[in-house]
Amino acid sequence: MTTVCITAGPLSEVEHSRQLRRALIASTVGTTIEWYDFLLYGQVTGLVFGKLFFPQSDPLVGVLPAFAVFFVGFLGRPIGAAIFGHWGDRIGRKATLIATLLVTGLATMAVGLVPTYESIGIWGAVLLVIIRLIQGIGVGGEWGGSVLLAMEWARTNKNRGLLAAWPQFGGPAGLFLANLAPAPDEKKGRLPRPFCLMRVASSLV
Repeated sequence: MTTVCITAGPLSEVEHSRQLRRALIASTVGTTIEWYDFLLYGQVTGLVFGKLFFPQSDPLVGVLPAFAVFFVGFLGRPIGAAIFGHWGDRIGRKATLIATLLVTGLATMAVGLVPTYESIGIWGAVLLVIIRLIQGIGVGGEWGGSVLLAMEWARTNKNRGLLAAWPQFGGPAGLFLANLAPAPDEKKGRLPRPFCLMRVASSLV
């Protein structure tokens, strides 16, 4: 029996440039969406979350546990980096990038569906903590993966740092978009609609 080994040759310059552009766009757009999801919570925490989930406290004091839940997301980031960094090495950056976008997008949508203190009491805040942790895991996994996705397409060390810098644009871009989100309707006592809009973004992935 004869074994035939087929070895793929290196990409042409044109094909490499095309794949590099796709990687840069995917990583930058993905990071922007992730940070929009992550920072949108912070934009509305001081406005409504204290009133909706901690109404038994003084208005000023109620904001503190709301921001404590916001902090939980940062605790999840190194966990997500470890999990998706491992799987990115095994199954590829593209697959893990899509997975992290879905994780964070669905978690963001879930924030908009959490019942308030008026409906289920303190369990609403407990659900927020769990969802916020999931958000942090998604962002932590996407952040490192997107940088590596862009950097690994560099053929030399000459522009490796420049390529890896492109996904960093997603942080301020996501913050800018989060600031453009419609203001929450405090009188009706419901969560901001932008949280539920992430269903569309997740579907487009």
